[in-house]
Amino acid sequence: MTAGPLSGVLVADFSRVLAGPYATMLLADLGAEVVKVEGPKGDDTRSWTPPARGEAATYYLGVNRGKRSIALDLRDEEDAGLARELARRADVLIENFKPGGLDKYGLGFDAVLEANPGIVYASISGFGSGPGAKVPGYDLMVQAMSGLMSLTGDPEGPPYRAGISVFDVMAGNHAVIGILAALRHRDATGRGQHVEINLLSSALTAMVNQSSAYVAGGVVPFRMGNAHPSVFPYEPLPAADTDLIVATGNDGQFRKLCEVLGIPEVADDPRFARNAGRTANREELRPILVGRLRAKTAVEWFDLLVEAGVPSGPINTVDGGFAMAERFGLDPVVAVGEGERAVPTTRHPIRFSESALTYELPPPELDEHGAELRAWLSEPGGEGGGRG
Repeated sequence: MTAGPLSGVLVADFSRVLAGPYATMLLADLGAEVVKVEGPKGDDTRSWTPPARGEAATYYLGVNRGKRSIALDLRDEEDAGLARELARRADVLIENFKPGGLDKYGLGFDAVLEANPGIVYASISGFGSGPGAKVPGYDLMVQAMSGLMSLTGDPEGPPYRAGISVFDVMAGNHAVIGILAALRHRDATGRGQHVEINLLSSALTAMVNQSSAYVAGGVVPFRMGNAHPSVFPYEPLPAADTDLIVATGNDGQFRKLCEVLGIPEVADDPRFARNAGRTANREELRPILVGRLRAKTAVEWFDLLVEAGVPSGPINTVDGGFAMAERFGLDPVVAVGEGERAVPTTRHPIRFSESALTYELPPPELDEHGAELRAWLSEPGGEGGGRG
């Protein structure tokens, strides 16, 4: 078993693509022992190229560190038996088959719970296990169906998807939260349970203020490009070379912005002194701010504004984002594995003062650990709940 706050927790990972593998990677970073169960052809993302590092898809590499891989054909009874034995020994089972899709292999929740009463069984679906169970759950569909795309893009143009599979990632995070809570319940009561996560529910809660505008205020939000419906300035504004994000969330920050820009009198203007006025009069205020910002580059303004306590930032490409993290001492890239198998990967976002995180296992090749895992699962005995 590896070090970390979840050391000793065994995770049977029957998920693939993004939401589930992302969740199990986070659990592995925290010290859990994760066994990635793949079909004979492997996780779909192994072939999602370009880009690639050597022959490996960078998509797959990005969400599968810290795991051991075993290839099992669940249609084969011997392999299905090994899968059931893994589930019997595990603390956590996570899957993202269509709801009920594992039942025919004896790996549904009820069957696993009977063999392993302490199991935390996490299921990730697109639209839940009720009437939406038969609808495939792809992030792009959820971005569209949840309403997010209606909020993204130019108000005069078409709706756009986010640049990443944002709700897959959020559902993966929600899965980790649910699993950790259920493990605490299991440790207190000895009883496992079924934890269900679906992308649409993750999406609706993740849209926070936009969801609340509708649920609590009866307002259907609309897309405003990069503008914010309730705060101004809170958007990109053009500097001498490129746009700069300026995000003044309160009146004090706006006053500091005006001081740095050399227009302190604007902060006392009755139209702009309070956020409600700035938001209502944004078309009058914007050209005043832009007129001053044009005098320097985005990075020059960034340094001045941050020094004054005004939230701002240049709009970077991804390489610039990593460079900024390096500038701030966040050490965003770590190497996982050793020698020729070492792979650069993004650091786990959580840091602990007492519990060390480790990056030992690179993303596994298909069935890389199959022989040792088959031998281990074939050994007689072994308690359930990861204590075998």
